[in-house]
Amino acid sequence: MLKVKNGDLDKLGLLFERHHRPLFGFMYRMTGQRELSEDLVQNVFYRILKYRHTYRGEGEFRTWMYHLARNVIHDNGRTLKRTIRHEEITEQTEWVSGEMATDAPMQKKQEMALLKRAMENLHPESREVLILSKYQELKYHEIAQILDITEGAVKVRVHRAVNQLKNAYLELAN
Repeated sequence: MLKVKNGDLDKLGLLFERHHRPLFGFMYRMTGQRELSEDLVQNVFYRILKYRHTYRGEGEFRTWMYHLARNVIHDNGRTLKRTIRHEEITEQTEWVSGEMATDAPMQKKQEMALLKRAMENLHPESREVLILSKYQELKYHEIAQILDITEGAVKVRVHRAVNQLKNAYLELAN
């Protein structure tokens, strides 16, 4: 990123190749919309280019990138409102009528659908901290930098979010 900051804009393509997939995963898990997520990823890389002069080189690039990504989501005005597309609802409600599935793959699919629904029911801040820590595999100190809070606060938020997810999952399973 330091090369991009110093004017070597060809290196932005390399950054895109390295980071667009995990960034898309973050955006998709936050918005639930594939097309919107693709647009938001493009907006993040536009902002990386536009605000490259603000990158200080302290810490990891991806921390700075996720900070920009959060701003893009918030600026888009859809961060706290998750809309579920029709095909997602259909996918999530494919149940064996009245009985538990006996084969493991179907049961696993059902459990994953329940987990996904439970994630969607979480408060956006809880969902965000879980996505960053569990799906994006960021370290607590990186999340602390992104959210501008202490590492201890991140640990507390993750712990609470996991408990909320567990309760939401169990509620849906019953």
